[in-house]
Amino acid sequence: MKMKTSDFDFKLPPELLAERPSEQRDEARLMVIHRDTGKIEHRLFKDLIDYFDEGDVMIRNNTKVFPARLMGNKEKTGAQIEVFLLRELDPETRLWDVLVDPARKIRIGNKLFFDDDDTLVAEVVDNTTSRGRTLRFLFDGSYEEFRSKLKEIGETPLPKYIKREADSEDIERYQTIYAKEEGAVAAPTAGLHFSKHLLKRLEIKGVDFAELTLHIGLGTFMPVEVEDLSKHKMESEQVIIPQESADIVNRAIDNKRKVCAIGTTSMRSIESSVSADGHLNPFNGWTNKFIYPPYDFSIANCMITNFHTPKSTLLMMISAFAGHEITMKAYEEAVKEGYKFYSYGDAMLIL
Repeated sequence: MKMKTSDFDFKLPPELLAERPSEQRDEARLMVIHRDTGKIEHRLFKDLIDYFDEGDVMIRNNTKVFPARLMGNKEKTGAQIEVFLLRELDPETRLWDVLVDPARKIRIGNKLFFDDDDTLVAEVVDNTTSRGRTLRFLFDGSYEEFRSKLKEIGETPLPKYIKREADSEDIERYQTIYAKEEGAVAAPTAGLHFSKHLLKRLEIKGVDFAELTLHIGLGTFMPVEVEDLSKHKMESEQVIIPQESADIVNRAIDNKRKVCAIGTTSMRSIESSVSADGHLNPFNGWTNKFIYPPYDFSIANCMITNFHTPKSTLLMMISAFAGHEITMKAYEEAVKEGYKFYSYGDAMLIL
């Protein structure tokens, strides 16, 4: 049966959108779904360890969120403009793709000033979409000093649904504890639940970790505006899967162990680089893969994910993996049980 966008709609009470993370990373709630029986369990995230054994592998996205939200002032009028850094186009000329808000005020040739002493200025050189612009940053100093300046004045790019300002807690909590490759404008949120203590316990139990990098762009959160899913286009995101990680995953596949994708970004990455015999290939490139039912997964046989919003591409991927009926039933239960949704929300383990 061909699925449509409306098949992924459900009523999500606004109070279930998580404004803040759980007090301890690994004490968020965890819903466990058994695909073979349809059974649902209610646990805490730290109980994850009960479902994994020696030789099992978890695949994690080690991308690091950079402080991508800048507040600038328009030349002459002084109007405050939010600039959201999306992607660096050229380090040499300091060209960036950005989103601006309010966009109607920003035209080619406008200049934006970002600090009191005007050491960082940007000039608008192109329009890309209704809110998208290409900026050239003007800064006297080395590339390292320029990046350091962006970090100094930038804010943690919390998702738009969180109406409060980012604070010092967010700097730490909107980042996985294993984040190291800077380049994402949103966190791989399923990984936010792992604490140092839980990782150590999993390692002691003999669970292996394979790392990859997918730099998350805002395309992940773009609404699906067509009813026919085959017409929706995902934005491309950069993916790097090292040889060592491919080897760890392939060994687990050959030994018939659990291969668990931590989050939808890890899942998209590995499904973008599958060999003819169902193994993982190393990869360095871009992916715009959109996974929705029906879809045959090649690498992972279980996954960890957060609870996603109605009609989102993320919910569509989960439905492809767990089965649409099971997924929608689980979401109905999550709403009834008061699970928290979205970036700072609770988690789900699909076995």
